[in-house]
Order: sequence, then structure tokens, then C-alpha cells
Amino acid sequence: MDEAGLRREAAAFFDQFVTNFASFNGPRVVSLYAVPGLAIRSDGAVQVLQSRPDLEAFFQRALDGYAALGCCTCRYHDLAVTPIGSRAMLSSVTWDLLDAGGAALKSWRQSYNLALLPEGWRIAASTEHLD
Repeated sequence: MDEAGLRREAAAFFDQFVTNFASFNGPRVVSLYAVPGLAIRSDGAVQVLQSRPDLEAFFQRALDGYAALGCCTCRYHDLAVTPIGSRAMLSSVTWDLLDAGGAALKSWRQSYNLALLPEGWRIAASTEHLD
């Protein structure tokens, strides 16, 4: 697939991520992740999530924290895509957490190693950009 095709695939993936995020349901968000998963946090901490229950608990804590901040949904922008062979890509986006009025509560940049698995594109690893 050419880079334009990968960009369309990545945009569709992140559109689905936004929909799943808005449910504030950890298992629904985790449906877009491969198991095991790897997350590198903004403080440099590396977290290996070995099982689906580990991933679900991790994301439910994050979603609960976002809701406590007044977050109602999220959006992404500044999508960048780099092909990694024929069945993987590196995708980077800037995320905004949004309140009920659409104002950004928090923003950050994050990159994802996406792998094309039999069930579709899934996040194998993510890295919050370190400042």
C-alpha cells in the first residue's frame, strides 16, 4: 500500500479510536490494541501490558482520570504516517482531550506502531513524546 493509502487507513483507525474513547469503556478502547502491548509514558516509564485484563485495567484507570478532569471526548490532528514494511506503520498524532464545550483540557503528541493483524490494524506499542 502506498503512503496515501496508509494515511487513509491510519485516519480511519484513529477515527475509530476517538469513537471508542468517547465510550469511556476500557475494554472498548483496548479492542484496538494487540496483546501484549508496550507503552512508553511521557515520564520515560516503560510499561509492558501482558494480558487483555492488564490492558483493560490500564485504560480504564486512564479514562476514569480523564473523566475526572471533565473530559467528554478527544480529537486528533497532525497525523503523520511512516510505512514499516507491508503490514505495519508508525503513526504519530497530537491528541486533545475536550470538555463538554469542545475546549482542550490537555494536549500531547504520541506515536503508535500499528500492525495489520487478521482482525485489522492494532496498536502494538505506543510512545508519548518525551519533552
